[in-house]
Amino acid sequence: MCLFQYDDDPEPEERVPAGLLYVPVRPGTAEVVVRLFRTPLGARTAVGFTDPRRLATTLGAEHPWIRISEPALRAMSEPLGVELLTVDPTFTAPSVTRSLPSGSPALAPDPRRASSASAA
Repeated sequence: MCLFQYDDDPEPEERVPAGLLYVPVRPGTAEVVVRLFRTPLGARTAVGFTDPRRLATTLGAEHPWIRISEPALRAMSEPLGVELLTVDPTFTAPSVTRSLPSGSPALAPDPRRASSASAA
């Protein structure tokens, strides 16, 4: 641990500029739209990568991206209530689907509930 603090050393809570980032986007109606993600605890976050290979490794080689500065990404996401910026995340989970795929069996009711309801 360093006993001296220098003027150019950021505090741990201080935002440190990340420079130019490769930011995942999705197609919009007229332009592209910056994708927002969630942390493992559920907080919304903007995501940027320092290298296009890191983005491809995490999200797939065909995932579209734009290159913008860290302050620009923050400026776009803060009006949406997103104050967190995650740089170079290494884990993603597949997106959640709300409908059952075609051909999959529907969930059957629990037979224990049905038998106890009919016995009452």
